[in-house]
Amino acid sequence: MVRVFIAGPIQGMEDRQEYRAVIRRVLEAKGYEVVDPWEREKVIYRASGGEWWKNVPPRDFIERDLRDVERCDVLIAYLPRLSAGTCMELFYAKLKGKKVVSVIEFKDPSPWITLHSDVVLRSLEELKSYVEGGGLEKLLMGLELTLTSRFKD
Repeated sequence: MVRVFIAGPIQGMEDRQEYRAVIRRVLEAKGYEVVDPWEREKVIYRASGGEWWKNVPPRDFIERDLRDVERCDVLIAYLPRLSAGTCMELFYAKLKGKKVVSVIEFKDPSPWITLHSDVVLRSLEELKSYVEGGGLEKLLMGLELTLTSRFKD
């Protein structure tokens, strides 16, 4: 079974993680196994009143996320805004030979993001159409060429 890691901003958006459920539903409807670090980490974020970094050893926290990326075939990076953690996961996935689909909703993304993405989309609706249309299967089989939406708006 194909595993897909959901990457996206958490810090500063602890109460706005609904996008993860949207992505999960789309992926599971096509039979993908979803790996979402938020499922494990939401307790940490919510229990510490915004200062969770002080209560969790950074090395353990990061290494768990990186192990999750390693055991996946695809990483979907949702970027409604710039996120250091999401960008690091995206870059790590590419270093490990994973396919990366980025959903970038802000203007003028860095070439560091777009260059390390196999597919760049502009919204969750585009992601839904891409997945439902078999885009991930084609990407994994090497049949999908890099698809980059325009960044003119």
